[in-house]
Amino acid sequence: MRRSRVTTLAAVALTGALALAGCAKDTGGGSTPPAGGNQAESCKKNPVPTGGSGSAAGSTSAGPKVDASALKVGLAYDIGGRGDASFNDSAAAGLDKAKADMGLKETKELTAAPNEPEDAKQSRLRQLAQEGFNPIIAVGFAYAKSVEAVATQFPNTKFAVVDDDTVKLPNVTGLVFAEEQGSFLVGVAAVYKSKNCHVGFVGGVNVPLIQKFQAGFEQGVKAASNDAKIEAEYITPAGDFTGFQDPAKGNVVAAGEISRGADVIYQAAGASGKGVFEAAKSKNALAIGVDSDQYNQKTVENSRDVIITSMLKRVDVAVYDYVRAVAGNTLASLPKRFDLKADGVGYATSGGKIDDIKATLDAYKQQIIDGKITVSDKPSN
Repeated sequence: MRRSRVTTLAAVALTGALALAGCAKDTGGGSTPPAGGNQAESCKKNPVPTGGSGSAAGSTSAGPKVDASALKVGLAYDIGGRGDASFNDSAAAGLDKAKADMGLKETKELTAAPNEPEDAKQSRLRQLAQEGFNPIIAVGFAYAKSVEAVATQFPNTKFAVVDDDTVKLPNVTGLVFAEEQGSFLVGVAAVYKSKNCHVGFVGGVNVPLIQKFQAGFEQGVKAASNDAKIEAEYITPAGDFTGFQDPAKGNVVAAGEISRGADVIYQAAGASGKGVFEAAKSKNALAIGVDSDQYNQKTVENSRDVIITSMLKRVDVAVYDYVRAVAGNTLASLPKRFDLKADGVGYATSGGKIDDIKATLDAYKQQIIDGKITVSDKPSN
């Protein structure tokens, strides 16, 4: 059954609300009964797929030891920077691991401001290049145009852009992810942990990247149950990037979805996700984190009891592997896309709240790896 709902948040003048529809189920031809979890009797689950045989290839970090002590690595964060408990912190974790494992010594980290002009990004990247940092990693698709401009000026400096692969220069590497695949899995988890058969999605900014999270989540929800209802809203419309750094608005959006019956909320909203977690806790709902394993993040530890899982977008793996590839002169070995097969996305199990449905999630995961389930990166509406 297809259900759609248009929601509007007048309280914060949001214009990014979308009409949503669930995608058709893809059961992969299995008939194994679903695992346990909180289930409403009215929420009939679809058969769990069986027959997966492939396996994830894992990170390219495996292999001979690499010495990165001669590198000077510059990291240009998106808004929020280190400490956002999400996207930027994941990048920081990859840099920290490179220091620990490969002897990387000299690094510099700079952070974007909300809604800053394009020339500010270029100035940040140019500063790093002029100071001799090489490679330079730009964290976020918003840097794409600036990287293209600055990389042209510094052809002997290597650059990477997280979440963008549109820059076609020999000294630029795109580090992109299959966010929709990981989001599919937490969509399944949301249904199995919902008491109301009613779940929600809160996106930070209504842009194609975040729509990938929404798309996968919706498809996972509908793969798990045709009966499930979905709420989805964005904190800010395209062009207003404050949606990634406004916990108060995140709280309001999530509270609205909960008031309409959603009892498990998945957020892809950067630092605004803290407000989503707080809303879930105050209203006896559950939440799903994003990017990092947010159950273990200090900045949201007061809400950790409602975080059942997080969709892991392994920016840490991509940053680490990129530094390793530069140090070892093996850039061609990097995956074109960090997907489930490359261990580029996944789900967290910290807290043990989804241990009872892990076999179910892994069955769906294997079907995606084997190509038996194809997850779209665009919402149905």
